[in-house]
Amino acid sequence: MRVKPAIRSTGLLVGLLVMSSAGSVHAAPARPAPEAGSQAAASDLYVAGNGSDSNPGTLAAPLKTIQRAVDLAQAGTTIQIRGGTYAPATNIRLLQSGTASQPITLRGYNGEHVVIDGENMPYTPGAVGSTIPRAERGAVHIEGEYWRLSGLEIIHGPYGVFGADTSHNVFDRLVTRDNYESGFHLQGASSDNQILNLDSYGNRDPRKNGESADGLAIKEGSGSGNVVRGARLWNNSDDGLDFWMFDSSPILVENTLAWGNGFNRWNLPDYQGDGNGFKMGGNGVAADHTVRNSMAWGNSAGGFVDNNNPGKMKIDHCTAWKNAKTGFDFSRSSSTLTKNLAVANGTNASLGSNSTGSGNSWNTGGTWSFVSTDASVITGARTAAGAIPSSTFLRPSSGADVGARF
Repeated sequence: MRVKPAIRSTGLLVGLLVMSSAGSVHAAPARPAPEAGSQAAASDLYVAGNGSDSNPGTLAAPLKTIQRAVDLAQAGTTIQIRGGTYAPATNIRLLQSGTASQPITLRGYNGEHVVIDGENMPYTPGAVGSTIPRAERGAVHIEGEYWRLSGLEIIHGPYGVFGADTSHNVFDRLVTRDNYESGFHLQGASSDNQILNLDSYGNRDPRKNGESADGLAIKEGSGSGNVVRGARLWNNSDDGLDFWMFDSSPILVENTLAWGNGFNRWNLPDYQGDGNGFKMGGNGVAADHTVRNSMAWGNSAGGFVDNNNPGKMKIDHCTAWKNAKTGFDFSRSSSTLTKNLAVANGTNASLGSNSTGSGNSWNTGGTWSFVSTDASVITGARTAAGAIPSSTFLRPSSGADVGARF
């Protein structure tokens, strides 16, 4: 009998709706192949805990498993999932593609709260030092293109969402928490993905002693046009955001928060978590990423770090506060930093000989104080539209145009 470590929720449960009475689903049946022509005329498919995979997938006669609906989906299909917890024994694989004009959509029905629980899947967790086969990575595994995922909570998986060689997708208002690897991970040849309003927290990797479980990882690949906007990444075992070796491909990050990463909240032995808020690459691979209007605070290492990415990054109107090491470390790149604010970090800024800056708090000097150091609003429930709520958190008392604003 396999005994798993106790799960500790290591962050806030943010803005979650009350679960509906649609019920829980446990071990999913083997995946049948879709019949020829099945559901050809249907634009919507419905899934509910009290459904049946022999049903037609209508609202009145829904399917039982998400995978069955995925297998039946075609370009233009919207899969609507009734509220409840779905806990299949194998991961959900999105392998087919929609089109630019007819994407495939996977979302909660009418705003109902949907949880995909990967605890019954293999590698939850994997043995120390083991490797998870590519196809098994992610409670939700995507290799198709032109998908829209919205309003889902994904927990306890071998990764939360794992995407490989996947492009032209929109991931909106997802929660990826308490997974056994990174909450959201994208790699390979992946372009034009939008990651919007993501909350990713409490993710850890016992098989690597905390070394690689990030809130959001876009790693080991390439692809243009990827955007991260409105993410909150906290209390993960490694980094909040990590762009390790995503080469020669600029990523745009805006309006994003990272805090409390890199602490051993799970009593993992020989702990290896790094603990940076924003890790902008690594291993000498150049990529000219941009970060705007974002904050990093209370991380066990740095706030914003180039991590030996020698590229020409742009860091604009960002705030680093109370990070244990360096607030802004761009000492091994040729980056441009403008109007950033660094206060009470181990070291506020280290730019080396090639990075330049203007209008930053360390350029203007003086003493900096804040309107508020209370993070409860900005880390609390999102707005009805999924946005991070407005707050005076870490705004300069002087009103100076320095640092991030939410």
